[in-house]
Amino acid sequence: MKKICLMLSAALLLCLPLQSKDYSLNSPSGKLKMSVSVGKKVLWSLSVGDETVLDANRISMTLDGVALGDKAKVRRVKQGSYSEHINAPFYRQSEFDTEYNWLTLQMKGDWSLEFRAYDDGVAYRFVTNRPDIRKISSETVEFSFTKDYDMLVPYAKTHKDDKYRTSFESLYEDVKAGDESAASGRLAFMPVYVDLGDAGNLLLMEADLYDYPGMFLRTTGKGFEAEFPPYPENKEVQNGRYLDYLNVVKGSRNFPWRVVAYAADENDLPLNNMVYQLSEPCKLEDLSWITPGQSTWDWWNDFQLYGVPFKAGINTESYLYDIDVAARFGLEYILVDEGWYRNNDVFNTIPEMDIPRICAYAKERGVKVMLWVRMSVLGLEPRKAFEHYSKLGVAGFKIDFFDSQDAAMVSRIGMYAKEAAYYKLVVDLHGIFKPAGLNKTYPNVLNFEGVAGLENLKWCDPSKYDMPRNDVILPYIRQVSGPMDYTQGALRNAQRSSFRAIYERPMSQGTRAHQVACYVVFDSPLVMLCDSPSDYLREEESTRYISSIPSVFDRTSILSGKIGEWIVTLREKDGVYYVGGLTSWTPRDLEVDFSFLPEGDWNCRMFCDGPNASKLGEDFMILKSVVNKSEKKSVHLAPGGGFAMVIRKK
Repeated sequence: MKKICLMLSAALLLCLPLQSKDYSLNSPSGKLKMSVSVGKKVLWSLSVGDETVLDANRISMTLDGVALGDKAKVRRVKQGSYSEHINAPFYRQSEFDTEYNWLTLQMKGDWSLEFRAYDDGVAYRFVTNRPDIRKISSETVEFSFTKDYDMLVPYAKTHKDDKYRTSFESLYEDVKAGDESAASGRLAFMPVYVDLGDAGNLLLMEADLYDYPGMFLRTTGKGFEAEFPPYPENKEVQNGRYLDYLNVVKGSRNFPWRVVAYAADENDLPLNNMVYQLSEPCKLEDLSWITPGQSTWDWWNDFQLYGVPFKAGINTESYLYDIDVAARFGLEYILVDEGWYRNNDVFNTIPEMDIPRICAYAKERGVKVMLWVRMSVLGLEPRKAFEHYSKLGVAGFKIDFFDSQDAAMVSRIGMYAKEAAYYKLVVDLHGIFKPAGLNKTYPNVLNFEGVAGLENLKWCDPSKYDMPRNDVILPYIRQVSGPMDYTQGALRNAQRSSFRAIYERPMSQGTRAHQVACYVVFDSPLVMLCDSPSDYLREEESTRYISSIPSVFDRTSILSGKIGEWIVTLREKDGVYYVGGLTSWTPRDLEVDFSFLPEGDWNCRMFCDGPNASKLGEDFMILKSVVNKSEKKSVHLAPGGGFAMVIRKK
């Protein structure tokens, strides 16, 4: 009888469900809490204070047909705390301190899950420790919310024959978490903003992305589930055909971090460091050759010059003129955009262009030259082009039309960064997904597009395109992931009723002061002056003010703001303070409190909307005053307006 009972007990035990094991990880302040359950599935949740905001999110990755995360067994648990000082060249601040608590669950089968909790967000990633090469066929990433929170989401405008092909330049849309009707089957891309109400603010992001596809988000009834572009059938040609897996990778590697950034106050979001601090450290020992700065740019203004004794266009004379303008205003670069080569061959320059002469003249005038090139022309072996043009004196490349975040493209971008660094070339990446840490690993990658920038005003539908609102959304969401090549600096500035989309003579929405303030508010280590050099000569007062603003800073903070309405940003560089303010189409009076200043009197030069800017966007004033830390100043912003201040010790 005893033997039979034992047999029945054993059989009953086999029928019992797999028992879950629960783990938790708090941020250093205790405000954020990750809860992880390992059993039949691996699930995680996030609480902010006493409120659970994300719940029962599955974690899984299918590697060689085996789903890591299904019926997982924890072999070993490690956890602890860590603090570090991070040097951050060409970032929104030159250095910062960070700390986090961590939890590692080592699983049976030579893989792990790593979790981190910072005060400014939480993250997790897979780590595998297996021999040989492995095929990744899928990964499950979920963001399931407990309430229908308000969100700001950019939905991809995709190619008609390829739902994964997009330029990542969409405006943000107001939606509710889990509202599948709002998504209409569209894929979203990151970052995505979630308003938790009194509990704070979240951004959905990813970090340390290399040799792996970037993440799209598909709307579910509770929030989002990741969708990854499969590996392309042809790495050379974007034809919309894909294989049945995401990538083939080394068996031992770290995978990208899945990130939920947090800020109790929305004005702390633009200062969030989650992507930068989670990404792989810098691989370059010598950064002395990397020069951030400002550049002329010919494409936005349609290569138009005037008052010159030659026919303007894509020719040597025009670029010699650009060099003279850059030298006059102390700009570090000129950019030669599309049209300088033919037949998809960077070694086959058009007869009108003498690149060696342009580079030699630029060197004489203390200006650097960058060349635009299409990604498909540069190809999978860029070394020959990089070597050739670096020897001629070219300082960098603007590489365009990636339009993808599949694993092959992500790997190609990393290869471009590495090869360019070898030849001491800086890089500006266009037609590309959001930054995900590459600028930390390779700081020669100075800027990224992946933003609804000023170029869209050349062809947009004015009734559907609200750029001033976009401008006071970007610092809180897109810019948090890394710098953005928005390409500001328009000198034709229109109020809402007078704006027109004119390709050959484009204009901005909003005021001149709004454009100038963008140089303070936006993170852009390599920043364009998008209008015609002839216009900058004619409008020398504006140009001198713009060129007095650095493109990198020692410290950044937000003095005031509200997402989608206004923002006031404070920067500091070498003891000089810079304040920039932007508003949406709503005019407003903003107060600047100078308590950030050290003791003493300070000279303030303010570029602001003129009294007629509500009708004529070009109307501006430059006002001089002496201020000190006990003072406050009220500034009026016209519709689509702005202001900038440069404050130096008296």
